[in-house]
Amino acid sequence: MKCPDQIIEWMHDYLDGDIAPDDEKRLREHLQHCSACSQHFNSLKKTVAFIQYASPLAPPADFTANVMAKLPKEKQRVRAGRWLKNHPVLTAASLFAALTVGSLFTTWNKEQQFSVSTRENVIIHDHTVIVPKGETVDGDIVVRNGSIKIEGKVNGDVTVIHGEKYLASAGQVTGDVEEINEMFDWIWYNIKNAVKAMLE
Repeated sequence: MKCPDQIIEWMHDYLDGDIAPDDEKRLREHLQHCSACSQHFNSLKKTVAFIQYASPLAPPADFTANVMAKLPKEKQRVRAGRWLKNHPVLTAASLFAALTVGSLFTTWNKEQQFSVSTRENVIIHDHTVIVPKGETVDGDIVVRNGSIKIEGKVNGDVTVIHGEKYLASAGQVTGDVEEINEMFDWIWYNIKNAVKAMLE
């Protein structure tokens, strides 16, 4: 015969110290006559006693570090995505810089045609720009994919991209003379020109 569920509730109330005196009396009477419930009640009492008197367990000092080390590693793509969401200004600036550098890199690799920024008072022979002796060029000269030979005078800057410069002993340049044969020099040259254009 199955005992009523009320008996189990009284057992729990008794072990919690919340049982009413009348319910405790009924529980005792039932336990005297029902060996199954008496056995179950004794098992519950032993379990409660063990839990109450067992020494408190303390985790080892490196428990947290060990658990964290065993967790699966976060994928780099997820970590990068979170960083991008948390730093939108840096993300936009980085994207702008990457696109700019990529564009300049493409221009650096594609621009193979010879060009010169001025035709006044210069002689162009093959891919060489010559400022003849006795001639003066007012303004900057930019030579792409060629060389420049300066025998006269240049009142300005001389920039040679993908080429070489030759300055004769009688030649004179009032500004800066710059050779750009490396990609990073090319990028820096374009950044300087962009800033200069914005300030003008």
